[in-house]
Amino acid sequence: MPAQQMEEMADRVRKLLFDDPNIAEKKMFGGICFMLNGNMLCGPVKNGDMMFRVGKEQEEEALSREGAREMDFTGKPMKGFVFVSASSLEVDARIYEWIALATNFVGNLPAK
Repeated sequence: MPAQQMEEMADRVRKLLFDDPNIAEKKMFGGICFMLNGNMLCGPVKNGDMMFRVGKEQEEEALSREGAREMDFTGKPMKGFVFVSASSLEVDARIYEWIALATNFVGNLPAK
């Protein structure tokens, strides 16, 4: 079931980003990652939650949002990244708000 939750979330993100030529999809860390100009933007994790790269400058604001928590993929918090619970992303507009926040940071990084 977890892989199915991840794939369902990925499908929702694909529908939101399908027409952006700067977005690519890449398999990473046993999951799926959406890349903006070659830089990690966001991706679903196995339990259906999402990871967003918001940057250190926006991290405090991101963590104040509903469903957000520090990304601790390795057991140690990763600065500039957050996990967002699937339950707080039930509406696609909410996913899009998170993508916009992540794009605000990632869109300013040099393309890879």
